[in-house]
Amino acid sequence: MDRATIQSWTDANVQLKFDERREVKYQVYRDGETHFLEMRGLADEPIHTLELPDGMKLDTSSYEVLLRYVLLDVVAA
Repeated sequence: MDRATIQSWTDANVQLKFDERREVKYQVYRDGETHFLEMRGLADEPIHTLELPDGMKLDTSSYEVLLRYVLLDVVAA
């Protein structure tokens, strides 16, 4: 498979609700023709990997917005 990094591991402090925050790191990569947003805790524990549909191949500044919504969903589950 042809894997390429689109955005290297980036630390983020994501506000979830009111005073609740979560520190994570994430990367965006392409594997073949498919794009993924992979999230991990700062201790490198996996949180979630999201396959990005074609319409969500975003610019770099938009990935943190998507990250917050995915984390809200994962934390609520």
